[in-house]
Amino acid sequence: MDSCYGIVLAAGEGKRMKSKLPKVLHKICGKAMIDYVTDSIKSAGVNDFVVVIGHGKDIVKSHLGSEVKTVEQDRQLGTGHAVMCCEDFLKGKDGVVIVLAGDAPLINANTISNVLQYHSLNGFSTTILTANVENPKGFGRIIRDNDGNVERIVEDKDATSDERKVKEINSGTYCFNISELLFALKKINNNNAQGEYYLTDVIEILKKDGKKIGAYVSDFTEFMGVNSRVQLYEAGIVMKERINKKLMEDGVTIIDPLSTYIDASVKIGKDTVVYPNTIIEGNTSIGEDCIIGPNSRIANSIIENGVECQYSVVLESIIKCDAKIGPFAYIRPESEIGKKVKIGDFVEVKKSKIGDGTKVPHLTYVGDAQIGEGCNLGCGTITVNYDGTNKHNTIIGDKSFIGCNTNLVAPVKIGNNAYVAAGSTITDDVPDGALAVAREKQVNKEGWVEKRGLWKK
Repeated sequence: MDSCYGIVLAAGEGKRMKSKLPKVLHKICGKAMIDYVTDSIKSAGVNDFVVVIGHGKDIVKSHLGSEVKTVEQDRQLGTGHAVMCCEDFLKGKDGVVIVLAGDAPLINANTISNVLQYHSLNGFSTTILTANVENPKGFGRIIRDNDGNVERIVEDKDATSDERKVKEINSGTYCFNISELLFALKKINNNNAQGEYYLTDVIEILKKDGKKIGAYVSDFTEFMGVNSRVQLYEAGIVMKERINKKLMEDGVTIIDPLSTYIDASVKIGKDTVVYPNTIIEGNTSIGEDCIIGPNSRIANSIIENGVECQYSVVLESIIKCDAKIGPFAYIRPESEIGKKVKIGDFVEVKKSKIGDGTKVPHLTYVGDAQIGEGCNLGCGTITVNYDGTNKHNTIIGDKSFIGCNTNLVAPVKIGNNAYVAAGSTITDDVPDGALAVAREKQVNKEGWVEKRGLWKK
């Protein structure tokens, strides 16, 4: 196969998105649209490519990073003009260039590889990726001659009534022999309803020059362009289905894929079960044999094997093997939950490390704390970590027992095998093996109610 290069068109404003963010940076399943396209082109083996940027160019360029080549299209004068801006990139190169739309995130690497191979094997000058759809309104039509050969592409706004009845549409993705593309770009003009330079005009120019034009028919969903929030949603449905299906094929049980939202970057091990209404986001890795959900959200976290997480939120944290989270727990960023730990209902953990086998069953706040192994924190335990100006740390040693309704006023250290009596407010360190009691002595005053006339008969 010939040497292959790429051009990704990402300069458009996307007015229908009604957003301050450049269109190609809007996310589908947690990943910017432009990243889907660049990842697919790289996975197809096209490593030398350029992205055409224009609207919001600084933001887009910053997002892409220094490793991705970019070229600026100062004025958005059409797809043909965008490719003209890449002439310096193409000069001196011999081979094939594939042109992709940066706002069509559903194209996959296999399709790119297949069309490049199809183009080279058949000796085409140009190959158009096309699709057949029932409602082609708004799309450029593929016009063929009586022998079925591609003759030209006509834009919807410029098409005649008969041409609008054609159901084969242009996807906006093309393969060109580089030398012939550069030749044709010098001949296109903007004499059309939009006053723009259409890349599609290259097809007609090369056809008139006797060149061989091919069409590779693929699935329309791969070429769904995103020009509005509605189309962003529609593309998201397709991507969500792909992600969930791939995970299920790899051994993950997803009880209800329609109500389960998993980002493209998420990894989940086999025999894990994901229950309905669960959202898993970002760079999250979930191990094998876990139970996730229902109604849980996990983002940018590491979940090891055998973990249960029900009706809970886990953010930017690590949950180690066989821990049980929830229901209704909140694990905030920078927390590490040890092996076989129990984090129960209405427990909040923030920026804390909890040792293996420790139990925090319910109604407890653990913030800026380091808790040892085998501890038990009774209901209503609070690490009082904030003095109004600064945050302070609480340290609890191994195998310690903290009674219900206890306040641990940081900075404070509880030793190993220590006990804190229920209802205590601890302000001083507790040595190893000690019992700390910090509460008023109970006093019963006989007859107090009756003397005040409060007795109810």
